[in-house]
Amino acid sequence: MESIDDAIPETSKVINSGIKRGLHTGMQLYVSRAGNVIVDAGVGESSPGTPMTADSIMMWLSAGKPLTAVAILQLVEQGLLDLDGRIVEWIPEFAAGGKDKIRLHYLLTHTGGFRNVESGWPHLSWDETIARICESPLEDDWRVGETAGYHTSSSWYILGELIQRVDPKGRDFPQYFREEICEPLGMQNSWNGMSSEFWSANKPRIAEMSQLEKGRAEVLPWHDEQHCIAASPGANSRGPIRELGRFYECLLAGGEIDGRRILSKESVELLTTRHRDGIFDQTLMHKVDFGMGVILDSNRYGVDTVPYGFGPYCSERTFGHGGSQSSIGFADPEAELVVCYVANCRAGEPRHQKRNREIVSAIYRDLGLADD
Repeated sequence: MESIDDAIPETSKVINSGIKRGLHTGMQLYVSRAGNVIVDAGVGESSPGTPMTADSIMMWLSAGKPLTAVAILQLVEQGLLDLDGRIVEWIPEFAAGGKDKIRLHYLLTHTGGFRNVESGWPHLSWDETIARICESPLEDDWRVGETAGYHTSSSWYILGELIQRVDPKGRDFPQYFREEICEPLGMQNSWNGMSSEFWSANKPRIAEMSQLEKGRAEVLPWHDEQHCIAASPGANSRGPIRELGRFYECLLAGGEIDGRRILSKESVELLTTRHRDGIFDQTLMHKVDFGMGVILDSNRYGVDTVPYGFGPYCSERTFGHGGSQSSIGFADPEAELVVCYVANCRAGEPRHQKRNREIVSAIYRDLGLADD
C-alpha cells in the first residue's frame, strides 16, 4: 500500500495543515474503493509524544450511531421489533410526559421530540439514565413524527434499551453490540462500552480527545477507564477507524462480507432510503435528510452549509454519519467509495465543518472522482 503522501497527496497536505493550524495534533484516516484499501494510516500524534497509528483506538462519537441502527434493524428482521410500533409496547414507562405516541422509526429519523435530556454519562448507571429519559416530557409544540431535531443521545439510549429488552439471549447493549456487529465483521478492537480488561491491556493505544476553545486545546477525560467502559449507544463507539470502514464496506456489499452477513439486502436498502426528506432540523439548524439512523447526502440544501456533509462531489445515494466536531464515516455507492476519518480534537462547529469539507473534497480530487 502506498503512503498517505503518495496515495492522496492533496488530502495529506490538508491534514498536516490542520496540525500546523492547531485544529488537531493527529488524525486517523481510512479510504477504500471497491473493497481495495487505498489508505489506512495515522498522522501526527495521538497524545503528546505518542505517534498516531492506524492501530490507535479512537472515539468515534456520533459517527458510530449507524452501528446501533443496524442492531435495531437486525431485531426488526427477526420480528422482535416493529418499526411502526410504539416504544411503549416494549418500554411501558416511556409513556410519561406525553411520549406514548412515539414510534420506533421516529427515533431513527430524529422526529421523536425528547432531545435535551441529560444522560448523565458516564456517571449515572444505565438504568438511572433510562429512568431519567423515560420520565422526561415531550418537548413543547413538537409534532411527533413531523417536527425534526437531531437527538444527540437520549433516543439512542432508548434504542439500546429496546435491544436489551427484546434480545432472546438477554444480553446487555455492549455485549449485543460486540457479538452481533463487531465480531462478525472482524472488528476485534471496536466497542461501545469496552471491557475493563481490554481498557487495561490497551491503555497506551487509546487516543486522547481534546476540545479547542479560544485557540487552546484542552484534553478531555474521555480516554479514562470510566468513560471508555460506560456504554452510550449514540456516542461512545471506539476503535481504529479502519474498523468503521469495514462496517461501511459490508453495507456497500449488501450487508454481507467475507461470508458473514449482518443485515439483509432489503434492510440495507431500508437503512439508506430517504425517510426524512426536505425537513428543517431544529438542532442542526439546516435541512438534512435521513434514512433509518443514517444521514443522506443533503447537498441540495446548500453544499457549503450543510453540516456533517460528504463533500461537493458525492453522489445523491451517499450515506453515513458524522461525529461531533471531529469525525465522519460514509459510503458512496456510485463511486464504490468508503471514507472514514477521526481527528483527536473537537475543533468547534464552524472550524470542523470547514475542515470536513476540505478533507472530503481533497479525497475525491485525489482519486479522480471530482466532477468539476
